[in-house]
Amino acid sequence: MGKEGSGCIVPVDDGSSGGGSLTKKTPGPRSWIRLDASGQEMNMEADKYVIINRVQIHARDFRIIDPFLSYPSKILSRERAIILNLEHIKAIITAEEVLVLNPLDENVIAFLEALRKRLPLQNCGESLPQQDIEIEEEDENPFELRALEIALEAICCHLDDHSAELENAVYEALDMLTLKITHRNMDKLRKLKSQMTRLTSRVQKVRDELHHLLDDDHVLANFYLSRKLVGRSSQLTGSGVANLSIHPHKTNSKTSRASRGSTSAGDLDIQGLEMLLEAYFIQVDGTVKKLAALREYVDSTEDYLNLQLDNRRNQLYQLDMFLSAGILSLSIYAGLTGFFGMNFNYTWAMDGYGYTFKWVVIVSGIITLVVFLSTIGYARQKGLFGAWTNS
Repeated sequence: MGKEGSGCIVPVDDGSSGGGSLTKKTPGPRSWIRLDASGQEMNMEADKYVIINRVQIHARDFRIIDPFLSYPSKILSRERAIILNLEHIKAIITAEEVLVLNPLDENVIAFLEALRKRLPLQNCGESLPQQDIEIEEEDENPFELRALEIALEAICCHLDDHSAELENAVYEALDMLTLKITHRNMDKLRKLKSQMTRLTSRVQKVRDELHHLLDDDHVLANFYLSRKLVGRSSQLTGSGVANLSIHPHKTNSKTSRASRGSTSAGDLDIQGLEMLLEAYFIQVDGTVKKLAALREYVDSTEDYLNLQLDNRRNQLYQLDMFLSAGILSLSIYAGLTGFFGMNFNYTWAMDGYGYTFKWVVIVSGIITLVVFLSTIGYARQKGLFGAWTNS
């Protein structure tokens, strides 16, 4: 603690100076596209607070689709909305509309095309039986579940296509590396392994999220936004649920049974959603297994390449030992050359014994050959040259 009166005044930067401020700028409006059940769409620019008030969700729920934040794949069900964060698909689904973020993204465009084709209800027939069939399909697949199904199908196909492309690239890189082990081929395989690890993590997150949803029936029941909307309307008017049904001529529909709050009916209603999620869970799980099999194939190929490299390394060691034995044997000749290369006088060649030098060379050569063959024979007896000589 400083003494009283010894303090100093520290100026506070209010951001008006030319230097950069430490406060984070508030993100401005973002591009959204709105699609409803009738097929109408509208582009709009809105910030997060406008969207939060429109769909009536909390700000903490909006964070999972905030582009400034990095959140894993997540599907949240709230009272009046379903929030989707599936890779590039960031959307909010209500009982009446779908709001998609960043509609100009090339990956999102394919998802929007699927929404435009499959989301609107098609009223093709004019006869009553055909209308009854369409009403039954609408009851079994409400607007929010059809939008959710399109999103799950889009993300599953996207991940499966990426895994197929990566699989082809990995197989090609492994074939090239098997034929010729070079630094370029090894670096290419290293990059592909990094991509495979990231893709496996992304697919695993989607799989875990679907598995989490399938384990909680209460969460699945909250996905039926249309039925909850009918239930709230019946409570406000005080009339029977059947009078507020979307299709008055059908009084025994699943919508009316769900709005009455029956536990058994609720259990029956989530079966359709469970079957829907299980289908895409199996598809994502198949992608995970495909990537796992690809990882095992890469590991087995790397083990095979390591065995080849070890074999070549052993051959180099054996060659080095072979050359070392030859050098050791030739050192006898080197010593003889060094001895006779000395500058001193010798008279035995003048006394008629000049032929003696050739016997010195011959005996030295025999000794050199014996030493070399003895070294090689000892190495083969110990199994040091066995793998190299038999290959």
